[in-house]
Amino acid sequence: MPRRLLPAALLLPLALLLSACGGSSSASTSTDTDGSGSLTLNVGDQKGGSEAILQAAGELKNLDYKIKWSTFTSGPPLLEAVNAKAVDIGGVGNTPPVFAAGANSKISVVAAWHGTTAGDAILVPKGSSLKKTSDLKGRSVAVAQGSSAHYQLVASLKAAGLSISDIKVKYLQPADALAAFTSGGVDAWAVWDPYTSQVLTAKQGTVLTDGTGVTNGLTFQVASPSALADKKKAAAIKDYLDRLRRAQDWVYAHPAAWAKVWSKDTGLPYEAALASVKRTNASRVPVAIDKALIASEQQMADTFTSLKLIPAKVDFSKFVTTEFNGDLPASTTAPRVSKD
Repeated sequence: MPRRLLPAALLLPLALLLSACGGSSSASTSTDTDGSGSLTLNVGDQKGGSEAILQAAGELKNLDYKIKWSTFTSGPPLLEAVNAKAVDIGGVGNTPPVFAAGANSKISVVAAWHGTTAGDAILVPKGSSLKKTSDLKGRSVAVAQGSSAHYQLVASLKAAGLSISDIKVKYLQPADALAAFTSGGVDAWAVWDPYTSQVLTAKQGTVLTDGTGVTNGLTFQVASPSALADKKKAAAIKDYLDRLRRAQDWVYAHPAAWAKVWSKDTGLPYEAALASVKRTNASRVPVAIDKALIASEQQMADTFTSLKLIPAKVDFSKFVTTEFNGDLPASTTAPRVSKD
């Protein structure tokens, strides 16, 4: 008998795919935040992202510049806008900058956060006979091609002595993967939060393995080099990053309050939102862009090059700047432990 499908309300809109998955959609909406002065900072965002966090934390007050927000469905099109100079800065996960670097885009990673990778998981349906990663040999696994989950799948298989060729990969975006997962169309699903939390809170599956020890847990703010070359915009970017770092501190201190805001902003059920905040979002610590970070992203780039998803060797160090590091801790600093 097929497993019951998740309620339609649990199928997140594509705008919630965050920065982990690919996509070709451009900005869907634009809003403005008023501030003093004539300078406007063009910021790329994703639903339930930076604007929502800054607003909830009270960090959009007393701006010396205006912010024009453009909302994107995912990281890749946001970075396309950065490359085209349509956006000055925007937030993405650990994978889109690797692919943008592979395309030789004009981008510069200017800030980083390190969080847990417990939300990056390979899920199996409830009652599955699969108990460890090596059990995936010969089985079908859904994953979004070129996503952070794709890298986590490759790395987890390697840790278990397997390669991607040892499984049957089904490249599916999350909405399709969720349907396949809950109907028995695949044996496992490699995905990220909040999807992980959705499945777990709905009691539709369990975690076979997660990203702990195999993925880096990094998220980024990425800017246009042309914006950084403008002294006034560079100053605004510094202020913006300072506000984001304080807002992340607020999320850590107020997980339930942020979950309510996030749930309302995205349509994600509150229980799943809170679980995702506690498991993943609240854990993030602002860290420096350093050699260890560059090496970790370089490893990802090399992996995707070996899979022929990136056409040529990438030198990731050419796509970062340490200008805004200040006295931030090393990128390997342990993530925060979420508050109850």
